[in-house]
Amino acid sequence: MSFSGDAKAELCRVPLSRSCCAVAEAYGALLFAYQFSAREIRVITGCAPFAKRLPKLMKKAFDIEFDLCSGGKKPTFVVTDADKIRRVFSAFGYDADSALVSHVNLSVLEEDCCKAAFLRGAFLAGGSVTDPSKRCHLELVTDHKNVAGETVSLLQEMGFNPRVTARAGHQVLYFKQSEAAEDFFTTIGASGAAMELMSAKVEKEMRNAINRQINCDSANADKTVSAAQAQLDRIRELEREIGLENLPRDLAETALLRIANPAVSLADLALLADPPVTKSCINHRMRKLMRLTPDMIE
Repeated sequence: MSFSGDAKAELCRVPLSRSCCAVAEAYGALLFAYQFSAREIRVITGCAPFAKRLPKLMKKAFDIEFDLCSGGKKPTFVVTDADKIRRVFSAFGYDADSALVSHVNLSVLEEDCCKAAFLRGAFLAGGSVTDPSKRCHLELVTDHKNVAGETVSLLQEMGFNPRVTARAGHQVLYFKQSEAAEDFFTTIGASGAAMELMSAKVEKEMRNAINRQINCDSANADKTVSAAQAQLDRIRELEREIGLENLPRDLAETALLRIANPAVSLADLALLADPPVTKSCINHRMRKLMRLTPDMIE
């Protein structure tokens, strides 16, 4: 199962204990479902746990059953009975004979638990989230522009800041920040999914830090090797032009140390001196070697 499927399965284990929250969850699910109108309610889902939860949710919220439940890869649940639809509409403060179901009646969602339940239903019916090991992208999709705008207002009231875009005639609310997705899942009852997002974020940050350190170390190593090669080249020139035995003792020692240790850093070279010297000292000697010319030798 995908991470999105795992998150939905976790949400479907949240108990349907309070009637008001069942109504709110059903509200979110229906507004973000395939079809919700005075003519027909139709929910299509590829999530098996949600397909199992949905009939219980409708029974708890409205004391009704679906008129049609078809199985298959994407189970479909349909209500066409006018009396049942009126009962659903009435629970949301709508008039089934005149209302267009294209807005969120916030008076149904006054309690914090009901707001969370509404968002849980919206995610179960119209939500998805990417694999957190790759990138973070959580979205809710609805066909209703007003529903999208009012859900954004609800989310903002709860401290979230989602973005909205249109895609193929649908309204898409989305988060790209891992922290926002973590808080969203914690709020709607999927703390396990939130923890997995946090773990993936920490792992990616650690991996990026390690890669940056490796790249930094590699760059520093390249600089060390390049500098050491330039020093070796100059020492070989001095050996031909002057002879290392004619150099001052400290410079001769430094030159021989570099020849014997062509790739080590100046700090390591300083420790190899007899007696050991500081990096600053060995660096000073090396600069003198690099500047040295035959006429400077007495």
